Amino acid sequence: MSRTTYRGRFAPSPTGKLHFGSLVAAVGSFLDARHHQGEWLVRIEDLDRTREVPGSAAEILSSLEAFALHWDGEVIYQSRRTERYAEVVEQLLAADLAYPCSCSRKEIRERAQIGPEGPIYPGTCRSGKKPGIATNSIRLVTQDRDILVEDRLQGIFRQNPGTEIGDFVIRRMDGYHAYQLAVVVDDAWQKITDVVRGADLLSSTPRQCYLQQLLGLEQPNYLHLPLAVDQSGRKLSKQDRDRPVEPKDPLNSLLSVLAFLQQPLPPEQPESPEALWQWAIPRWRTESLRSASSSGL
Repeated sequence: MSRTTYRGRFAPSPTGKLHFGSLVAAVGSFLDARHHQGEWLVRIEDLDRTREVPGSAAEILSSLEAFALHWDGEVIYQSRRTERYAEVVEQLLAADLAYPCSCSRKEIRERAQIGPEGPIYPGTCRSGKKPGIATNSIRLVTQDRDILVEDRLQGIFRQNPGTEIGDFVIRRMDGYHAYQLAVVVDDAWQKITDVVRGADLLSSTPRQCYLQQLLGLEQPNYLHLPLAVDQSGRKLSKQDRDRPVEPKDPLNSLLSVLAFLQQPLPPEQPESPEALWQWAIPRWRTESLRSASSSGL
């Protein structure tokens, strides 16, 4: 699949220090891009300012540089793209593909059936929101049909957003645009051809593909990497301060990531992260990922 038009990206949220799990996503996306002579972009997903840890965006970028994960072009911050997201929401509203919703979480829980990812929105406000409520979310109209994702590692993943998720939020009641909307808009704007990220995001991918179809956008190729978990099977996360990586000792962390991803290791300790990438980039094999099941760390 080598091609000069490859454009990949790493899109961390600034909610804490870079940890082992997010370094796996960064390394996997970086190696896949460089192996295919492609570009590798960095996008800071800082839409939800209530979850942002001050200074963590700069700290993440500094860590990437310490690991010699050098990106192409300028870093994009989603918080500076809100006008574009608002335009897309208005476009969907005008086409009757979205609608205002005044339902509270409690109301949804009381009425909804439970699906694979929680309460399935029952469509309460499809015919019009309740009067007298000024603050509303915006939901996307879903259809009762399967969306298929052909993942390069996970194979075919099938989901029916209409019956398994329900009409989902694209702008929250607090005014923040939802991840599902922003990631689709930005991947298209940045002409991303290949999305390499953690398997925890596989289940949300059909919603993104559905939105891409509604907006007439091209669908990227997807590769969802195995997740790094702790001994109890819980995903490592920045919010829980799990296993932050040490930029002052980058080689040990990078070699651990390569081992987790079942990639070949150099016979001798490289002198620098740059030297490690010279070894690893031409030897990147996605076939090896099939044996890199989620691992307790």
